[in-house]
Amino acid sequence: MSPPSSADPATTEAQAVADRLGHRFADPDLLIEALTHRSWCAEHGGESNERLEFLGDAVLGLAVAARLYRVHPELTEGELAKIRAGVVSADALAEAARCIDLGRALRLGRGEAASGGDCKESILSDAMEAVIGAVFLDGGQRPAFAVVDGLLDSAIDRAAEDPGVHDHKTRLQELVARHFDAPPRYLLTSEGPDHDPRFHAEVEVDGTSYGPASGTSKKRAEQAAAHLAWTELEGLDRSAAPEPNRQEAAVLAEAGRD
Repeated sequence: MSPPSSADPATTEAQAVADRLGHRFADPDLLIEALTHRSWCAEHGGESNERLEFLGDAVLGLAVAARLYRVHPELTEGELAKIRAGVVSADALAEAARCIDLGRALRLGRGEAASGGDCKESILSDAMEAVIGAVFLDGGQRPAFAVVDGLLDSAIDRAAEDPGVHDHKTRLQELVARHFDAPPRYLLTSEGPDHDPRFHAEVEVDGTSYGPASGTSKKRAEQAAAHLAWTELEGLDRSAAPEPNRQEAAVLAEAGRD
């Protein structure tokens, strides 16, 4: 990719993103590429951020796993996995992107820009991963991990307080396994254009359907449907639990007869 002019607004906005990340790019073109959506490339040519997104996803997962392992030695493998899944989710990454005003720096095609692409969760989260990938290629593991820590440390700490609380599919699956013979079954539909699809999910538990719930990805729609079902069914655990002190009261009553 040929270097953009220093007067190019894209360069100015990209530099502002780099400043907020706290990373000085030796190769600024990497950051420009990370901020380039495929809709821009369809109109202007060049490389989109999709390959950097692929790399950044792997770097992000490793960085979060390493921080969790180092900072939370008390957590089990299962708890660590649940926290990582929540922290690297699209909504968490989009929120991190908003915190550094990443949307302002995105290079979008005219149609995508007109439809509010700079605010879309899917575009923001993908670009956030691409930026992490760009930092890794530019400076290696240390600065990439530092960027992830700076962006997501609060989210990681919040998730560690209650591992899995936002992983509604796992919570529902565990609840259903305690009370029913068959696991939850998800039904998905979608609508909208390829660049901005909307997914709708229902989940069936023991013959009863819950939903529909919607999301910008299949995963988010299924998580939302699982949350609906779990909210309706969580009372099963309470009703199945023995009432406190009932057995103790019976023993004491029996002892009093002796």
